[in-house]
Amino acid sequence: MPVINVDELTDKDKAVMEVNQKKLEVKLERWLTSKCCEEVKEYIQAREEEDILVKGIPEEKNPFKEKGGCVIC
Repeated sequence: MPVINVDELTDKDKAVMEVNQKKLEVKLERWLTSKCCEEVKEYIQAREEEDILVKGIPEEKNPFKEKGGCVIC
């Protein structure tokens, strides 16, 4: 997809782009926020056991584990 410098477009070109974008957006299926939130919550809870942000990284698999301590004399 080519990069478009909006500053170089005429007002008409900008308006055409905006109308085209609105035409795309109006075709999208809209969902109730309450339904979406419920689905996201179920998705997260179903995968909670596998989530390393919730469970943590096992020490033997942690690539960032400190190899040794720092000794200051």
